[in-house]
Amino acid sequence: MSAVADDEVLLCSTIFFALSGGQERDHGTIGGFQVRQASKRGTDIWYALPDGHSLKVGQPVVVEIDWPRRYQLMRLHFAAELVLELVYRKLPGVKKTGAHISQDKARIDFDLPASIAEILPDIADAANAIVAANLVIVTGFEDIVAERRYWMINDFSRVPCGGTHVSRTGEVGSISLKRKNQGKNQERIEIYVALPESHQSQPSDAKPSFQRSALGVR
Repeated sequence: MSAVADDEVLLCSTIFFALSGGQERDHGTIGGFQVRQASKRGTDIWYALPDGHSLKVGQPVVVEIDWPRRYQLMRLHFAAELVLELVYRKLPGVKKTGAHISQDKARIDFDLPASIAEILPDIADAANAIVAANLVIVTGFEDIVAERRYWMINDFSRVPCGGTHVSRTGEVGSISLKRKNQGKNQERIEIYVALPESHQSQPSDAKPSFQRSALGVR
């Protein structure tokens, strides 16, 4: 524990991510206390705990996250990143206006005058072909001090992103897409993933490998 300010604490190192770039925060505990909120300030993440917690500066603590939730967020995050890059290839110059990743689904919003429904089958087919290829997802730092990260797979240039990623595309599972119109020139793609067959027999507390990183969707 590196700092304590009333109900907020700062850790020396952490696997517990804050809301950032549209991806929802982890759920879990620090030192046995439920985390109520996680706020990223610069490169630090401050955690709000219940009033009256007993944690002290310098005290070692155990950080526990809800792994099934985290793993689902990781899968949906990469699915959203993949879909976004494929849309950029299909519609050069299109503007992304928003994104959100929850445990149930992800979404990406675009400024687009025409319906995006026409390209969704091609985007889904391309994304699922990449999933089926079970490619290695390479992640790393472009700037360690500024915590600027990237991901990369075969046939894709480096994509700036500080988010949580699975290790291989096959972990994402089958991707399905749905179009929603949010108003004039506002198109939304909703993204869903089905658990891969290789993971369906795993117990709910199984922990596939993952990359530690700062949160964020490009």
